Amino acid sequence: MNTFTFIFLIALIISYSIQFWLSKRQASYVQHHRATVPAAFRNSVSLQAHQKAADYTIEKGRLGDIDSFIGLVVLLLLTLGGGINAAFTFWAGFDLSPLASGIAAIATVVLVMTLVDIPTSLYQTFVIEEKYGFNKSSVNQFIKDHLLQLALTAAIGLPLLALILWIMDSIGPMWWLWAWGILMSFSLLMSWLFPTVIAPLFNKFTPMEEGSLKNRIQNLLARCGFNSQGIFIMDGSKRSGHGNAYFTGLGNNKRIVFYDTLVNSLDDEELEAVLAHELGHFKCKHVIKMLIATAIMSLISLAVLGWLISEEWFYTGLGVEQPSNAAALLLFTLVSPVFTLFMQPITAYFQRKFEFEADDFASKNAKASKMISGLVKLYEENASTLTPDPLYSAFHYSHPPAAIRIAHLEARQQNR
Repeated sequence: MNTFTFIFLIALIISYSIQFWLSKRQASYVQHHRATVPAAFRNSVSLQAHQKAADYTIEKGRLGDIDSFIGLVVLLLLTLGGGINAAFTFWAGFDLSPLASGIAAIATVVLVMTLVDIPTSLYQTFVIEEKYGFNKSSVNQFIKDHLLQLALTAAIGLPLLALILWIMDSIGPMWWLWAWGILMSFSLLMSWLFPTVIAPLFNKFTPMEEGSLKNRIQNLLARCGFNSQGIFIMDGSKRSGHGNAYFTGLGNNKRIVFYDTLVNSLDDEELEAVLAHELGHFKCKHVIKMLIATAIMSLISLAVLGWLISEEWFYTGLGVEQPSNAAALLLFTLVSPVFTLFMQPITAYFQRKFEFEADDFASKNAKASKMISGLVKLYEENASTLTPDPLYSAFHYSHPPAAIRIAHLEARQQNR
């Protein structure tokens, strides 16, 4: 057995075992606290809603375990099982250039992985989400969404892939630096185009009507010195009963988007507080900080790939007989998450830190009490568990657990 094969298998076992163990901890912890609403929420969340959230969390976790196991099997079949090697060998048999055959092989593997994900996605949407009253999508809508996603991936991803592979083939040893610059530029371009070009392909965005809510929001934006290209209501209810709000876009193409489900759930002051939280991310420069962090990690990753690409053991250790730039790119993309599990809690820590800072901003520019009541409504209506396992949440939660977040806001409210 190739030494790297052994290292890969050990890392895969450790990574999967940790994820499975954390999932079991989460299920056990949520089940253990299912019978009683936490003290901080007893006056605002019913036992029935609390138990619904617990059951929903546990069922999603079970499906997540199955999905993770399928992902593990597929990864082994693609690498050590020879799937990637077979794809490259198959396309090499046609009268294509090395660039074209590499693109075709990568596209084939991505298509297979996409098809493998569909059964669990179907079960999530039409069994679990349906059972708990969240699914609003139809089978036709589900198929349409997946076909559109696939078409966009091909239309946008294939030309970008072709450019990256051409750079890898043509620029020389420092190709990874050029590739990094292109990927970062592409990421910024997509962020700028998303609100007006891509998102409208999936949802309808209606400008918020004139009235008290819009006036309240515009006053908040003015107080915070924030300019946007509009405030929009998105028809999220055509797929799901879950509610949300977000900022999207860059520069002069920024938009504020509220799900229609959110607008129907919260009162005007609660919506103002939720928006103030989102504004906090902007004012605290969280988007820029995350962009810089992503750029640094991407640069490091591409530099590592730049080293691995000339190492024969990297290919043979992962089941590929004929080294190529396209094979190296695909292998690295699929395998690197196995070796970077340690980054997950670090990233989650900083994301939760940013959430606290955004909450602090919201408590200064809107009513903290309304932020609290709005969050409680969202936790209840989205069936978010109020009692996650602390270790699981440290790895997986980008937002602080409900009790900790509410306590933080209450402390800020008392100190004002």
